[in-house]
Order: sequence, then structure tokens, then C-alpha cells
Amino acid sequence: MKKNKKQAAIGFIFITMLIDITGWGIIIPVIPKLIAELIHGDISEAAKYGGWLTFAYAITQFVCAPLIGNLSDKYGRRPIILISLFAFALDYLLLAFSPTIVWLFVGRIIAGLTGASITTASAYIADVSTPENRAKNFGMIGAAFGLGFIIGPVLGGLLGQYGSRVPFYAAAVLCLLNFLYGYFILPESLSKENRRAFEWKRANPIGALLNLKKYPSLIGLILAIFLLYVGSHAVHSNWSFFTMYRFGWDEKMVGISLGVVGLLVGLVQGGLVRFTSPRLGNQKSIYLGLSLYTIGMLLFAFATQSWMMFAFLVPYCLGGIAGPALQSEVSGKVPANEQGEIQGTLASLMSASAIIGPPMMTNTFYFFTHDEAPFQLPGAPFILGGFLMLVSTILAYYSMKKHFTSGTGSDYSNQ
Repeated sequence: MKKNKKQAAIGFIFITMLIDITGWGIIIPVIPKLIAELIHGDISEAAKYGGWLTFAYAITQFVCAPLIGNLSDKYGRRPIILISLFAFALDYLLLAFSPTIVWLFVGRIIAGLTGASITTASAYIADVSTPENRAKNFGMIGAAFGLGFIIGPVLGGLLGQYGSRVPFYAAAVLCLLNFLYGYFILPESLSKENRRAFEWKRANPIGALLNLKKYPSLIGLILAIFLLYVGSHAVHSNWSFFTMYRFGWDEKMVGISLGVVGLLVGLVQGGLVRFTSPRLGNQKSIYLGLSLYTIGMLLFAFATQSWMMFAFLVPYCLGGIAGPALQSEVSGKVPANEQGEIQGTLASLMSASAIIGPPMMTNTFYFFTHDEAPFQLPGAPFILGGFLMLVSTILAYYSMKKHFTSGTGSDYSNQ
């Protein structure tokens, strides 16, 4: 792909991801109230169900992400992204009409089955990147995530005031628009010569994880990524429940706060990474980013005023410089015709972390907030998340020190 076409392709994938994340962000502020409405319970009890809903999505994606990644290595990125977007639109409509909590679980399982857009978008970015701009381009996914999180939750918080199901209709419309945009605009990124045959033994999560044995220098770093994912669910799965419980926020306030998260993530991954990546390099970006994540988590845990949550978002979101650097390091050690597979494996790890993380964090929240709790500590999930981030930082440090400075292992970054 020529340079100007590569730049255009990155622009296309950015727009695709932006619309996708906006659709996802729209529903977040209303999920706690919708669950409470369907189970006829309070926010503390709804948090438990929220964790298990994410679990249902994650365990399905854990099984299916390597399959999707391997299919994209055989058939190309474009058809996989388009099928995923169309299925998501239908899924949001199913969620909108949910009469019982069971329907929500069915909807999340379908979403996990087809939720390949981020996996395949990551492989797409790897296809069109050079060693020099790989971290910057992976940062574009983070920037799309951030911008989508500005627009989505704010819009969802406002629409949620007209009913807890209205944001789901809006998300379905956005996904359909995204599908049409991709159908007419998005080019294929994986050339015929870089495709490979589909193999079932590599297209399942266990096979995908076992396949990492080919890259021993990546094991420690990927374990650090896994712990980062698990720890981050203290925020991802818990933010709405924590702020509604601790500070009495409504859907609109939750939406605004997530919009601020999105703004900061977008500024960091779409702007700051372009500055830090060439100046700090991947390794220092990883150490600094993971350390800032840890500090942010512990600050959230002991916030006593609403404004503190906004102030403490600054160090937490600055930690976002670690993500693109981690992906760049992993991607640079893998050949071109296996990028879909490695991104599928990373997505499986993300899903495995979401099998563990949300129930762990929301049940920790429930344990320290329900009526018979031994003592009240609503910030407990953030303390747990901070500890996991700290372990991730230490693991990344020792892994990079052992493998990445000595030049061991194959490096495909010049392909």
C-alpha cells in the first residue's frame, strides 16, 4: 500500500473506530439504572449483575477472538470488520427491547461472538504501519476510543433522561451508519501475499496462547498486559456504580465524567503519544505509563469529593502512554502474516481479563457497600486495581530488562 493510501487507510479506520466506540459509550451511563429496573433492586445489587454481564461478553469473546483474528489473516480485515459492525447494530436493537435481565445476557453473548472490530482494527493498523510510526498509529485507536468516549457517554447521559432504552436505539443507528461507511469507503489492508491458510489449532484461545511459546521474549510483557487489563476493570466496570453510590451522581453526571475521561484519553493517545513515543522510546513510556496508572487508581480509592474524581483522572489518563508502546513492542516481534493472530491473542487476553476483572471488581464493590458489609469501603476495587497495576509495572520492567535490551528473539519491525 502506497504511503498516501496508508495515511488514508489509517484515517478510515480511525473514523470506523470512532463511530464504533461512540455507539458503545452511549449505553454506559444507563446500564446501572436499566439493570436495577429489570432486577427490581438497588445500585449495589445492580453492580453484581453488571459484572456478570461483562463476564458473559468476555468469555464469549475469549473463545471467538482468536477465530476472528485468524479468519482476518486468511480473508482480509475488511469483511471481518463489516460483518462485526452489522451484527453489533442488530445486537443493540435486541438490548433495546429486553423485557428481562436474561435478554441482556443473550445480547452480551451475541456482542462477544461478533465483537471483532477492535481486534481486526489493531491488525489493520499493524498492516499499514512502519517501525517508526507503529506506536503513533496504535495511538490512533486510543484517540478514537477517547473521542468516542467524549461523544458517546455525554450523548447517552442526555438521551438516558428520556428513558433507559433510548440510548440503545441511538447506538444501533450509529453502528448501521458505521457499516455503510466501511462498506463504501474502507479499503483492504492485507495483501494477498501476506495472507495465510486458516488453521483450527491456532484459531482457539488455548492454541493461540500456546502459540506464544514461539515468542518467549514476549511472555513476561504479555502477562504484564494481562494484569493491566484486569486491574483496569476497577475503572471500566465500576465507575458508574461507584460514583452513583459514593457521590449520588445521575446518568447525566456519569456521562459528563466519562466524556472527560474520553477527552483526556484522546489528548494523551492522539496527541501526547506522538511527542512521548519518539522522545522517551517504548520502554520508558511503558514504565512511566504503568506507574501513573497505579497512582491514579489509589487516588480514586480515597476520593471524598466529586471534584477529586475529575482531578485524579489526570494522572490516571496520562498512564495511557503505556498502551500504544506495549502494543508496538509486541507487534514488532511478530511477522506480517501473523499480525491478525497476535492481535486476536491479545484480544483473547483482554477477554480473559474481563472474565476475571468485572466480577472481581463489582463483587468487591458489593462486598464493601451492601447493608451487612464488615465496614464501608466503596473504593476497595480501586485499591485492588492499583495493586495489580503495580505488579504489572514490575513484571514489564524485568521482562524488558531481560529480553528487549539484549536483542534476543526475532524482530520483524523492519518488514
